[in-house]
Amino acid sequence: MQTIDVQVHCYERNHPGRPWHAVLAGPPEVTADDMIKAMDSVGVDGALLVSVHTMYRWDASYAVAVQKKHPDKFAVIKPVDPNDPKVEDTIAEWAAMDGTVAIRIMMNDSVSTDPADAGIDRVLKAAAKHDLPLNLMAKDRLPQVAQMAARHPNTQIVIDHLGLEQPMKPPAPAKPWHDLPNVLALAKHRNVAIKISGACTLSHEKFPYKDIWDPLGKIFDAFTLDRCMWGTDWTRAVALLTYKEGVEAFRVTDRLSDSDRTTLMGGSLSKIYGWAPTKKK
Repeated sequence: MQTIDVQVHCYERNHPGRPWHAVLAGPPEVTADDMIKAMDSVGVDGALLVSVHTMYRWDASYAVAVQKKHPDKFAVIKPVDPNDPKVEDTIAEWAAMDGTVAIRIMMNDSVSTDPADAGIDRVLKAAAKHDLPLNLMAKDRLPQVAQMAARHPNTQIVIDHLGLEQPMKPPAPAKPWHDLPNVLALAKHRNVAIKISGACTLSHEKFPYKDIWDPLGKIFDAFTLDRCMWGTDWTRAVALLTYKEGVEAFRVTDRLSDSDRTTLMGGSLSKIYGWAPTKKK
């Protein structure tokens, strides 16, 4: 089996040539070599590299440069702005680039809460046209996402980070799974998949985080594993656990069979995003 992380980040130190818009939780920098070293140390074969919106907004140039240097290890996901009247052109350009597999909307206060918003509609239609999954950072907006999925059944939607609020530092929220009913309600839409990323950061226990498995089991049952994709959300989680712990928690649990792990930790990702890492020749 190939082990593929559905979400990691690389970024360089803040400097005038590529200044940060804001600071994200994590180390001062995470280069490609840093990320690959962490992955290789625990047998992770590849990852989807998400351009860091907090730092770089819609400038994905650093992530693109990393992918071009290491096409055997990474594919890239780019944030797009639904408020940009030229967003369809951006998506078309993105779709034509080698190594790019998806787009993303950060559903923050600048994004309309109207599921029929014209800008959101443009993104959803363009994603379907160019066969790019649309990733949504959508905590507290899941009922809106359900309506978006119903309006655009031909668009592959992927929910980031279980659709839940996740901490940047300890402790985990007192009730981390309080919005689970809205997560499970999305499963009826066959065009919605979900990232099981950052799940360990919701635990109130130490490794191997046994208290996450009952709620995760409900998600697996609702979506089925072919619409669930494991990931670490590295490097956002560094204050809560090591990369190795984020990987090994899913390897040592008895709540997953070997075939379950094959699907969850790479198989479903390859089908949904149409990508898998390759070995260097």
